[in-house]
Amino acid sequence: MTHEELDKIVRTHQLWLESEGREGVKANLSGAYLRGANLSGANLSNANLSNGDLRGANLRDVDLRGADLRGANLRDADLRCAYLIGADLRRANLRDTVLHWTDLSDADLRCVNLIGVEVREADLRGANLSGAVPMLGWKLVREEK
Repeated sequence: MTHEELDKIVRTHQLWLESEGREGVKANLSGAYLRGANLSGANLSNANLSNGDLRGANLRDVDLRGADLRGANLRDADLRCAYLIGADLRRANLRDTVLHWTDLSDADLRCVNLIGVEVREADLRGANLSGAVPMLGWKLVREEK
């Protein structure tokens, strides 16, 4: 997918969100190859990104509330300050991602690969982490005072 095609999908999705579905088109990026894509600051709430290849993608400040990320490969992605409230991340690969200041409240993280994930100030209230592998692999970064 070209940068221009991706930009158009993001723009029409934004219009769909703003018009409450009367205009634009809901983003369907299921299975899309978005490796290394720069989506920083985009609003992709309720978008379908299931089974997408988002390895190394820049997802800083992205709104992914309610997004379908089932089976997505997010390895090495930058999810700092992202909003994943209620997102479906079942079986997603989050290996070596950065989740600093990320809101994962009420997210479905069942059977997620969490090896090497860096977590700082993330909100995991109400998140379902059953079967997540491995919880002990998380790097809990603490600020030095």
